[in-house]
Amino acid sequence: MELLYAPASPYSAKVRMAARYLDIGITDVRVDTNAEPATLIDNNPLGKIPVLLHEGGSVYDSVAIMHYLDRVSGGKLYPKKHAKRTEAEILEALCDGVTDCLLAIVYEKRFRPEEKVHQEWIDKQWRKVVKALDYLNDNLPKTGKKLNGGHFALAAMIGYLDLRFSGQWADGRKRLADWPEKFGKKFKQYTELKSAA
Repeated sequence: MELLYAPASPYSAKVRMAARYLDIGITDVRVDTNAEPATLIDNNPLGKIPVLLHEGGSVYDSVAIMHYLDRVSGGKLYPKKHAKRTEAEILEALCDGVTDCLLAIVYEKRFRPEEKVHQEWIDKQWRKVVKALDYLNDNLPKTGKKLNGGHFALAAMIGYLDLRFSGQWADGRKRLADWPEKFGKKFKQYTELKSAA
């Protein structure tokens, strides 16, 4: 299997961490989405990453890939009990939602002329981020023996905050800011993947 990814993509990071954790052999293939290479467009009509290529075709969108990895691993990525699985899926949805807001901010600043940047839009997205980060700081997930999809989404979200919003989010959120250290003790490849990104 191959994973089409970009190093700065938090959704790619989530999937790459989960695959390593599950010990599923996937070759990472770096792509430039702006160049719209055929290998990407032919396998995801949206031209977005990550995309997982396997013998049966392609799987795209990080959530769909995560559920595919869960099935391939025999159900090792999400809890078996319905209530616990729902918790993990909600955590993943919240963290992916924060990441959506962060990317909206980055793209607004990066791709629009400075005089056309819509600050009210940026402020609205940042308010959503602040509410979610405060919630996560007060309601950190348990990090027990087994990690799940929600944990990897949280790690990817924090990694992206550190990459693009360093110095803007951690003050007053010590529990959340310290969480990656706890996560890294459960997932040894975390530091290796972060430095390779």
